[in-house]
Amino acid sequence: MITVKRDAEVPPVITLVHDAQAPRPDLAPPTRRFGGWQLGTAVVVIVALHVIAVRETEFSLVTLIDGRQGMMNFLAEAFPPDLDWSDTLWPGLQATGITLWIGLLGTTLSIPTSALFAVLASRTTTPHPVVYQVSRAILSFLRAVPDVVFALIFVTAVGLGPFPGVLALIFHNTGVMAKLWAEAIEEIDPGPSEALRTVGANRTQIVANATFPQVIPQLFGLLLYRFDVNVRSSLVLGLVGAGGIGLLINQSIKSFQFDAMLTYILIVLVLIIAVDLFSAGVRKKLAL
Repeated sequence: MITVKRDAEVPPVITLVHDAQAPRPDLAPPTRRFGGWQLGTAVVVIVALHVIAVRETEFSLVTLIDGRQGMMNFLAEAFPPDLDWSDTLWPGLQATGITLWIGLLGTTLSIPTSALFAVLASRTTTPHPVVYQVSRAILSFLRAVPDVVFALIFVTAVGLGPFPGVLALIFHNTGVMAKLWAEAIEEIDPGPSEALRTVGANRTQIVANATFPQVIPQLFGLLLYRFDVNVRSSLVLGLVGAGGIGLLINQSIKSFQFDAMLTYILIVLVLIIAVDLFSAGVRKKLAL
């Protein structure tokens, strides 16, 4: 730091005074580096964990090679796919539509609850630390329970069909999407919120006019991502009786109609590609 001492009889004298608080390059904290023994220990631990995992999961390439004949027989029975319109293709297309609707409703109907929990589970918008912890715990529970388990629960409650699949996706998707949205909200610029709070805006007005407008692109991108995932999940939910083309795949496997199963899988492939292209197009528009 530079100080100037003035005197009536002598010209100004400039002296350099060291500021104890000013950072010094020679006193900068050293960069932490892993030593050789630390790196070696990490490698040994990782290798040991993989050895345990291979042993516990009975992972064996030899067993896979020995079972190649069974796979060849399976593929021989699946090809060529069954392209009968009335018995296979048309029912498959109808079931694919149901699968798409399950994924769509499971995503959109979870938006209100996801938005509410995102506000309550974000440190920047939660009304109280207790509310924050309770909301986080609820979201953790919803994420911890797989959507398939939710589907089994709702199947026992409302019966077979696509409705329990929609309910299962709403519950599970709320836990996942609300957490992603809460983390996006925590990264916003606090300036607009502070400005509204200064002029007397309440919490709802701050969230509606300062918080959400800053994160709408991120929230919409995460929503499209979850829609992709939910369409795939609705396929699996059909395997447990929640309707859709997954139910037809399960029935064809149980009845050993592997050619029909292959047809349904090809239809699913077309559906997934279409959903991916749609999501990519919307994200491109948002980026523009």
